[in-house]
Amino acid sequence: MIEFTFWDILRNLLFATRWTVLLSTAAFAGGAIVGIAVLFARISPAKWARRFGSGYIALFQGTPLLMQLFLMFFGLPMLGLRIEPWTAAVCGLTFYASAYLAEIWRAGVEALPRGQSEAASSLGLHRLQELRLVILPQAFRITRAPVVGFLVQLIKSTALASILGFEELLKTANAINNATFEPFKVYGLVAIIFFLLCYPLTQYARMLEGKAVFR
Repeated sequence: MIEFTFWDILRNLLFATRWTVLLSTAAFAGGAIVGIAVLFARISPAKWARRFGSGYIALFQGTPLLMQLFLMFFGLPMLGLRIEPWTAAVCGLTFYASAYLAEIWRAGVEALPRGQSEAASSLGLHRLQELRLVILPQAFRITRAPVVGFLVQLIKSTALASILGFEELLKTANAINNATFEPFKVYGLVAIIFFLLCYPLTQYARMLEGKAVFR
């Protein structure tokens, strides 16, 4: 058994936390970009595009994230595509996030009064201008609370990347625990770190939700 002081354990866990934060940020940003594209398909006048958007969302919401990560990391090499744990984790979480964000934003679009779209059309705006200038800004604003709430879920979901060998917070905690045999101390600190990452975002989401209710 290797001797680790409390500060040695905490320092290593905090060092690994930056990778958890980086992974969450990359997946959320990628999910937002892909999610907007899926949203456009989901609300498109074209029937085939709507079906594609619905199928995409159903696929990634209806299957376990762990299975998606496994297929990304272990499945693609069987097709001749070598992929690193970081890339597999980012891609898997990006697709997962995009499905949920697209559906959240779609709900925001459908919550807007129909008069908003009619007013935009009366001003001579074509479909893309209507979405960019009128519909989407309002939809994004009224869905801020659930989007922040989903970010909390995404941060916690990064722990699954440890299965792929990516050295994020939980993977580092497992290595330290195997060396120290102090699970309560190691995983207790991991729980505290995740709490400190997620709690402020949870409170922020509640604040946004409260503003939306009383507006």
